[in-house]
Amino acid sequence: VMRDYHPFLKDPTIVRRLRDLGRELKFKKHGGKHVLMLSPILKIPAEVEKEIAIIDFDMPERSEIAACIKSLLKSLPDDRARRVREDPPFGERVVEAALGLTLEEAENTFSKSIIRTGDFDLDTILAEKKTIIRKSGILDYFQSDDRFADVGGLQILKEWLTTRQNAFSSEAREFGLPLPKGILLIGVPGCGKSLTAKAVGALWKMPLLRLDVGKVFGGLVGSSEENIRKAIRTAEAVAPSILWLDELEKGFSGVKSSGQTDSGTTARVFGTFITWLQEKTKPVFVIATANDVTALPPELL
Repeated sequence: VMRDYHPFLKDPTIVRRLRDLGRELKFKKHGGKHVLMLSPILKIPAEVEKEIAIIDFDMPERSEIAACIKSLLKSLPDDRARRVREDPPFGERVVEAALGLTLEEAENTFSKSIIRTGDFDLDTILAEKKTIIRKSGILDYFQSDDRFADVGGLQILKEWLTTRQNAFSSEAREFGLPLPKGILLIGVPGCGKSLTAKAVGALWKMPLLRLDVGKVFGGLVGSSEENIRKAIRTAEAVAPSILWLDELEKGFSGVKSSGQTDSGTTARVFGTFITWLQEKTKPVFVIATANDVTALPPELL
């Protein structure tokens, strides 16, 4: 077992020796033994990529985080963390808030919130998630204090969003309710589209992530496509979450002329994004805003 061995794979001598070792352990007198490499990042030299099987470990699931909470509760006196013990729906929201953290991060965050407030605190857990999102460099985390009472009108939309507040719970999954996919808000500037997006984050107590399409388009060839994939992975890692795309039509306005102007980069980024919108299975609710509906590409509509 080779732990954190990826920095040494830049050396061609070590790569050659690894290939020899792998074959010797597999086929000769040792028989049935293998080299196992553990690494937090995926870096495989071209020489060995055909000989290595990759196994990805996902972030902890609900059941694992729930077991972590249960274990922590056993070590606490009865007067601590009473709300989680007495209010199962709140316990579910704590589990959901911690999705996207490793077990080590989740345990540290729970301990921090108990020391600060004497109970599991959703704001403390969501603040910890903020650091993960900030590292991506493409998504902005909005800690919103805006309420629906601050949004004028839009009564039907408010009712629709309030009704779907519990659609991300495990009870909704067991009942067979589909996950809400998202909404597109269209209107003139200043009519409350962005304010509504921020209010949804505060109402649902879910991380609100703003995707700046301008940051996606990097200077290096291929980096724009990697940036959009990285943004999607980050949003899914902290799910359930809300992904907010402001001024959608301006971000993808050059799709039709992309082949002539930027060698198809915008078209490829756009293709990755709409494929994810159609096929996504993780609970990421997308809120997009636009001023001019006619400027949106027809396939997006």
